[in-house]
Amino acid sequence: MARTFFRKLLTCLSSEDELDVVLNDKADGQSSRHRANRQRRKFIWRDHIQRQEGLFRDYFAENPVYLSNLFRRRFQMSRPLFLRILNEVESYEPYFNQRRDNAGRLGLSSMQNITTTLRMLTYEALSSS
Repeated sequence: MARTFFRKLLTCLSSEDELDVVLNDKADGQSSRHRANRQRRKFIWRDHIQRQEGLFRDYFAENPVYLSNLFRRRFQMSRPLFLRILNEVESYEPYFNQRRDNAGRLGLSSMQNITTTLRMLTYEALSSS
């Protein structure tokens, strides 16, 4: 397909200057007049680090805010079982590890990812019964 495009292009264009303009526009993906109209995506700042610190302080610190009976009520498992699941999932699946995005910002931590996943699974199990 690209080969036929360039053949048509070479036969239709008469000067080298026109060929350079068309090839540069195609290489950029958009012509210069379309670049000015490009809209930026909206970014919503969510402080993942502060929320990670809060989650850790509330449930996993040496003296957590919420005791083990409240942890069990929220997560439907003991804290040591949760931490064991967290360690196994981190070592098995790299999706749950904390990464940086293309802008260099830190994403969710492993603990936040696992917590969210377990809550989603719990709500799905409760809603289907």
